[in-house]
Amino acid sequence: MINLFNKGAFLVDNKELISEENIAELENYSKEPIDKEQAKKGTITYDILKKHNQSDSMKSLRLKFDSMTSHDLTYVGIIQTAKASGMTEFPIPYVLTNCHNSLCAVGGTINGDDHTFGMSAAKRYGGIFVPPHVAVIHQFMRETMAGCEKMIIGSDSHTRYGALGTMAVGEGGGELVKQILGDTYDIEYPDVVAIYLDGKPQPGIGPQDIALAIIGQVFKNGYVKNKVMEFVGPGIANLSTDFRNGIDVMTTETACLTSIWQTDEDTKQYLTIHGRADDYKELQPKSVAYYDGAVYVDLSKVESMIALPFHPSNVFSIKALNENLSDILHGVEVEAKKLINNPKIDFKLTDKIQNNQLKVQQGIIAGCAGGNYNNIIEAAEILSSAGSIDKDYSLSIYPSSIPVYMELAQKGIVSELMATGAIVKTAFCGPCFGAGDTPSNNGLSIRHTTRNFINRDGSKPGNGQMTSVALMDARSIAATTINNGILTPATEVVKDYPVYDYTFDGSAYEKRVYQGFLEPHEEDELVYGPNIKDWPNMSSLGDHVLLRVCSKILDDVTTTDELIPSGETSSYRSNPLGLAEYTLSRRDPEYVERAKAVAALEIDRAENNVVPSELSAVYNQIKSIYPNVEHELQSIEIGGVIYCTKPGDGSAREQAASCQRVLGGLANICKEYATKRYRSNVINWGMLPFQMVESPEFEVDDYIFIPDIKKAIATGEKKITGYIIGDTIKEIHLYWEALTDNEKAIVLSGSLINYNRDKISLENQ
Repeated sequence: MINLFNKGAFLVDNKELISEENIAELENYSKEPIDKEQAKKGTITYDILKKHNQSDSMKSLRLKFDSMTSHDLTYVGIIQTAKASGMTEFPIPYVLTNCHNSLCAVGGTINGDDHTFGMSAAKRYGGIFVPPHVAVIHQFMRETMAGCEKMIIGSDSHTRYGALGTMAVGEGGGELVKQILGDTYDIEYPDVVAIYLDGKPQPGIGPQDIALAIIGQVFKNGYVKNKVMEFVGPGIANLSTDFRNGIDVMTTETACLTSIWQTDEDTKQYLTIHGRADDYKELQPKSVAYYDGAVYVDLSKVESMIALPFHPSNVFSIKALNENLSDILHGVEVEAKKLINNPKIDFKLTDKIQNNQLKVQQGIIAGCAGGNYNNIIEAAEILSSAGSIDKDYSLSIYPSSIPVYMELAQKGIVSELMATGAIVKTAFCGPCFGAGDTPSNNGLSIRHTTRNFINRDGSKPGNGQMTSVALMDARSIAATTINNGILTPATEVVKDYPVYDYTFDGSAYEKRVYQGFLEPHEEDELVYGPNIKDWPNMSSLGDHVLLRVCSKILDDVTTTDELIPSGETSSYRSNPLGLAEYTLSRRDPEYVERAKAVAALEIDRAENNVVPSELSAVYNQIKSIYPNVEHELQSIEIGGVIYCTKPGDGSAREQAASCQRVLGGLANICKEYATKRYRSNVINWGMLPFQMVESPEFEVDDYIFIPDIKKAIATGEKKITGYIIGDTIKEIHLYWEALTDNEKAIVLSGSLINYNRDKISLENQ
């Protein structure tokens, strides 16, 4: 079904995929010597990156994007940061959508206040504002902004429009601020991996099945981590563009940097239907293109798939799961106990086995992955064969935009769905991040959404609540629905390939979306609600740092949802200090108080110019190993540090880092960062992005002294020696991947906000 190449591969005439190990075969095929470096320029990726690169080197890229997008979980913080950094207007189209906090179930007027702030910002700075319930962020961008050879950056990790010929990157808010201020997105030229699609899917197989099959093969081994996934091959022609979009958006769950697809007449038709035929351009690899890796996918052999809790990579075919229910579900229960870390919760999946079948309690088809037109209409076709939905099971369907909803309504699909007992709702991302449709305690939900991390369904293990989500395609969710909630693959009930026409009606956008690009109104004031607070002041980096370990997490992966929970907690997203109270609350509830205690020590040191009395013994230890520091004890900045084995998988939300920073955090230490975007967030919030090879010998509440850190950054040192201060003193060997000049300046300044303020101050001198 799926085969990973051990080395790189050459694609010849977009037909023949030949391993680098067989270069002699390739040269025999082409009748001439192969220049590997030249062939690297044969990818679609190379041309798009070259077009957007502002540097004179294709090795060290400095990219500018064509447009940006954010939703109401992130745009307030981004605009506040950009405003504090000197922003006067949005220089490129900036789309502010309102699809994450559309419900005001908690926090009173908080959500509405943020939406009012967003509209006032769009007016003042010249932005595009999409009101609540009109469209989820990525569907709006597909329908109105994405196009061939474009690049788009978004403050949501699922910013992916590769199937429309757009290289889109999901990043933390700091990277969007840089674009607003005219700076660039700086990365080394990434590796590019060919995703070679061959064959045609079986009837009943949907985009989520193919996406999960790929994720299951490439996530855990890091095969495409921080790389570009370039989709090529003859199988693409057997997939509609709407279908491709459903695969593409899930590439985020592979930990890749971005994605791009070859385009064809179906891409052109999609753009034409949406009134943007001029945005089409044929994108194909050149006659010989070299890829740093390759994934061969035989679409005809992909089965109906399921990703069990608690990660999209925990993938099985539904058939294999049904044949080994007890063993597989028991294995998930064992792993869950390690993640939950709460002896009061007895998480169960095996209790849902009835007559050797798995009974689920809820189905959801929603968001940028599941709410697409083809997913819903094919699910409706399956549901039409059922009289009604089982009373012990619920199904909710969220079309991804008002235009999709209108087309379904015009064809009578909405009424047909409702007649079966399904609930059809408006465009909303809540089921993806825990702000809607939380099942009852110990419930199991099957969802065509993007993620199934622990607690991402909105449950609260700290309060004794525990539920779980399995990811599936809309077609298999529909098949399960008509089988009274018994897990059923769609391949058992679908016998042919349906084809549906689609007409895009953008009238709702014309009436509801505020289009203010290139028309800023500087005289308009931003409208603040009582929960919207400015960022607190953050100090520049000290000459030396003394780090207190505030949390130590040894899980294989720590998601951004564990670093700062989504769902109800996000009501405080526009209040930095309020939100920070929830940092690590579902993983290490003692972290916040530890961090506050460290911050109090730093305040005492900085404001009173004294060594905090409770640190006298620690400072004496420091003097014993580093005598030179005795005359400059006041230059030792005190701050918190967390250790995680592999932090930052999942969301692009910068709050995962900013919350640590506003609580006095100065550093992260890890084996590796799960994603580039989380490491970027750490840097943009002025924290030191340390890594280490050895297992950590320090414990919570230990101190780590790192001398001359400011000098080490300025001189480009990559290896850093520190000292664990305890009853004995141990050396600790840290390192970081190369920092760009801008990243060095940001960390030295103490945050991106400080860096930009300092830059403006220098320019005005």
